Amino acid sequence: MSTTPLTASLIDLAARGQLPLHQHMDHDTIAWISYNRPGLPLAPKPALRPQPKELLAHGGLPTQWWADPRLYTSLHGVRHAMRTAALAAVLAEANGLDDTDTATSVIAAAVHDCQRRHDKDDRGHGNRAAIWLAANADAVWGHFGLSAAPRRIVQAATAVRLHDVPYEAFAADDQADHARAERITDVVKAADALDRYRLPKLTWWPDARYVREPAFDQMRSLAFDLVLVSERAYLDGASGTAAVRYALAEKGLL
Repeated sequence: MSTTPLTASLIDLAARGQLPLHQHMDHDTIAWISYNRPGLPLAPKPALRPQPKELLAHGGLPTQWWADPRLYTSLHGVRHAMRTAALAAVLAEANGLDDTDTATSVIAAAVHDCQRRHDKDDRGHGNRAAIWLAANADAVWGHFGLSAAPRRIVQAATAVRLHDVPYEAFAADDQADHARAERITDVVKAADALDRYRLPKLTWWPDARYVREPAFDQMRSLAFDLVLVSERAYLDGASGTAAVRYALAEKGLL
C-alpha cells in the first residue's frame, strides 16, 4: 500500500521517484521554483513584429487537439504549449527568421506535445504529434489565421518529430530531415528546452548543452519569468490560456 499522501507536491514526488503519469502544478512546487531562481542575466526586452504577436494572440488552443484531455492542464498541456510558442517567436526574432519561418516555428512549437499519452518519458510523442499535425494542417494553420502550404507543413512536422530526439541520437534519416528544416527545428527544440523551469527537479532545468541556439542563455530570464508568472496566475484561478496571456502581456509579447 502506498504511503504517499494524495496532496504531495510535485517536488516531493519527484524527490521520491514517484511522479504520476499526469502531473499538475501546485503551490508548494511553484514556491520552490521561485526560491530556486538561478542567477540569470537580465534578458533583453523582447520586441516582436506585428505578425508574431498576432499569432500568439491565437494561442488559446482547443482541448480536443490533445490526445488525452487530462493533459490539457498538466505540465505538458496548454500553458507549456503557449509559452513554448512564445519563446519560439522570440528566438525566431533573435535569429532573423522571416515572417513565414517564424510562423512555422510558432505553430510547430504550439502543437509539439499535443499527442502525449502522459507527463513522463513518453517516447515517440514527437512522431505521433508530427503525424497528427500533417493530418490536421488546415485546421491548425486556420486556427492561427493562416493557410497551410505543403512545404511549411513538412517543415513544421519535421520540427515536431525531432523535438524529442536528442541531436546526438539522430539517425541518418533524422540528419537529412533536420537539414531541410534546420533553423525551424533548432528554434523549436530550444524553445521547448527553455520552458523546463516548470519541472520539479533542478537537474531537469534548461541546459544549453542540449540545444543549438546562440540566443539560448540570454533568454533564460524571460523563460523563467513566463513560467513563474503564468503558473502563479493559473493557481490563483485564471484559466490556462488566460494565465499565459497575462504573463505574455506583462513581458510585452502581446
